[in-house]
Amino acid sequence: MRRLSVRPDWYVDVEGAAEPVDRRLLPLLRAVRRLGSLTAAARETGVPYRTSWAVLDDAGRRLGKPLASRERGRGAKLSAFADQWLALDDVATAALAARLRPLDLDVRRASPSPIAALRVAASHDLALASVRDGWAEGHGVSVAFHGSAEALALYAAGEADVAGFHYASGTGAGEDPLLRRLRADRDALVRFVTRSQGLILPRGNPRRIRSLADVAAHGLSVVNRQPGSGTRLLFDRLLAAARIAPAAVHGYSREEFTHAAVAATVAAGSADVGFGVEAAAAQLGLAFVPLVRERYRFACRKRALDSAAMMAFRALLASDTTRAAVTLLRGYRLDAPGRVAALR
Repeated sequence: MRRLSVRPDWYVDVEGAAEPVDRRLLPLLRAVRRLGSLTAAARETGVPYRTSWAVLDDAGRRLGKPLASRERGRGAKLSAFADQWLALDDVATAALAARLRPLDLDVRRASPSPIAALRVAASHDLALASVRDGWAEGHGVSVAFHGSAEALALYAAGEADVAGFHYASGTGAGEDPLLRRLRADRDALVRFVTRSQGLILPRGNPRRIRSLADVAAHGLSVVNRQPGSGTRLLFDRLLAAARIAPAAVHGYSREEFTHAAVAATVAAGSADVGFGVEAAAAQLGLAFVPLVRERYRFACRKRALDSAAMMAFRALLASDTTRAAVTLLRGYRLDAPGRVAALR
């Protein structure tokens, strides 16, 4: 299948001269991180084994940083620098998607499949991000990332057929305001996953932080999500429930657009704590203090639930490929994906 899509490229800048990074490199690094073996990574990406080491070694020399190491009897392991680079690549990809609706065109397909007719606006999520490319390439469905509030606003305005968002109940701060944007007589919810949100902290949690009250009491610097994101709304609700004024949180106005970006900021030592999903902390080996388990669901019109497009989309949520991707993420649990949930 041939497709056109827009994605960020990386360049190595040396004394004002920019040289493009081999496009085989980042897919190789991701496969090594996931599989723990360059042999398996080379097989998965279609790059010959010897060429794979040459690609990694050449990039490491140009950057002056090793990207991976061989471990006798244990395969290959990425360096800390390579892990941080992959996190920043996630940030760059998400930032591009947040500002531009991605171009995703099937060159050969004469007419779109039923699922391709759906306009999906969704809050950024690591599980969704991990399957997004596969959905586009294999099923023709394109997901545009927005904050939860913006995704629901686009849905309400008729500019999206499906809105992906996350919400939490039982936080001590009342009903999630995002749910009030939907109507039980008009809208339906389709299940996807639940995920753990909490405090992302430096490796080992050296200051023994256990709560938002600890963060405020120690005067720790925070990296926050952008206004309108579901995570920012949840963070504000938790602060209110703990009777902590945003002005009392150092760095409250410092913002990033994805969970990966929040975790990368903490990993780089640029902030003491972030608020995000457990999976983002785990990917960079950071400490995590869970505070809330929330649901990620998709809203659609009730009358569209049994349409060909929505039935295909619901089947995609429940597919083995999607399930396999979700189970790799720490703090995530499948939540009867594809089934309809009551809107309360």
